[in-house]
Amino acid sequence: MIRRIAVLLVCVLVVSGCGGGAHTFVVKAVAMGVPSLAPFFDEKQGLGHDTQVRSTPVRGTLQQGDTPGLYGGTRQPTICDVAKLKRFLTDPANHRKAVAWSSVLGITTDEIPGYLDRLTPVLLRHDTLVQNHDYRKGKATPYNSLLQAGIAILVDEQGEPAAKCSCGNPLRPFKGDAGRISVKFADGNKKWSGYEPSSVVAVRPAPQKMEGLALVDVDDPDVGITRPVGTTGQHDSTFDTRRQHAVPNLDGVTFGEARQQLVSRGLAVGYGGSAAPSDDARVTASDPPAGTELRFGQYVTLTVSGGTSGGATGTTSTPPAPTTSGPTVGPPTSTAPPSTSTTAPPTTSSPPVPPPSSPPPSSPKSEPPPSSSPPSSAPTTASPSVVTSSPVTSAPVTTSAAPATSSAPVTSSVPVTSEPVGRDPVTGTPTTTET
Repeated sequence: MIRRIAVLLVCVLVVSGCGGGAHTFVVKAVAMGVPSLAPFFDEKQGLGHDTQVRSTPVRGTLQQGDTPGLYGGTRQPTICDVAKLKRFLTDPANHRKAVAWSSVLGITTDEIPGYLDRLTPVLLRHDTLVQNHDYRKGKATPYNSLLQAGIAILVDEQGEPAAKCSCGNPLRPFKGDAGRISVKFADGNKKWSGYEPSSVVAVRPAPQKMEGLALVDVDDPDVGITRPVGTTGQHDSTFDTRRQHAVPNLDGVTFGEARQQLVSRGLAVGYGGSAAPSDDARVTASDPPAGTELRFGQYVTLTVSGGTSGGATGTTSTPPAPTTSGPTVGPPTSTAPPSTSTTAPPTTSSPPVPPPSSPPPSSPKSEPPPSSSPPSSAPTTASPSVVTSSPVTSAPVTTSAAPATSSAPVTSSVPVTSEPVGRDPVTGTPTTTET
């Protein structure tokens, strides 16, 4: 009996002490241009068009959907044929697929057209963890996957991946620990050049709906592309991503206020834990400190303490030297009336204004992966909790642009119906129009 008890105790210690803490999430690699084995949509129909983009390292693996520089775009013809996907999913002949597709995203088949109208095509600028879904035996089959940078996807109003353009497969947030993954390169998805675990990110929803996305031109990282949410490129305008902005003095303000100030200036915050600290946690320090000039889309590390609810806790990281990155903006509170102009180089514009304080709608839910544990990519052992981040060095493969000075504009909440317009969201000064 004593021997049996001893054996049981050893088993319990092994399971609780080793198994739980060392759990690894198996993730299937999805390389750019490699067709899915069981897609929702025939990839030979040209639904989506990926672009060669090199993913670069980031320290904060968890990024919110409005993080400046998270996504990219191109001034070439549309990267995702949303109209074709809509026709396919609303065709009675594909009703069974439509039922499976909509169930993943938490909507009904009748809601598919309106839902697709609110999605925006972007290009991944980082290798991105998602919960992917194949179509097998009439059902959506979930699996964890790592999408290579350069893959075209559709994102929702809070910046979360919603569908892979080339195959139409629905996407949901990665539920595991982004810091403990084992990537499986198989089925033609060979390890791509430049792959590094440090370049992997997982996306969480922005605090509220966005009215527009400020994308980085993957062919020229010094140029940004302003794209209203729910449009596919026909109303794009451009801005300059190179103008520097000073880190504001955030000591003593709440984390929620600090994040709004940073995003409104085109500066980003990354997270080392499972989620952001509570909005009422107080900022005690920033790295780099207040007054430091940073390029649009670069990261600021905030040290916080207190707060009424749990959030991310992490270890402090020192950001590398500022490099090229691009923005994703939150919703603006004011914009200038649209005006038309001829195509010209990027011009000066003001940074976006803080997003509204209205609570965000809940994102569609999906089934979690077969096995999961609470994300904890950067544990901490003491207060204060720290939001970790570092400047993104996410320049695309091809770079070119003459020096200029401007920051990214935000987009109007009213869809543009005339020719694409660039404008200053605060002063109303017309900027550059791109088609």
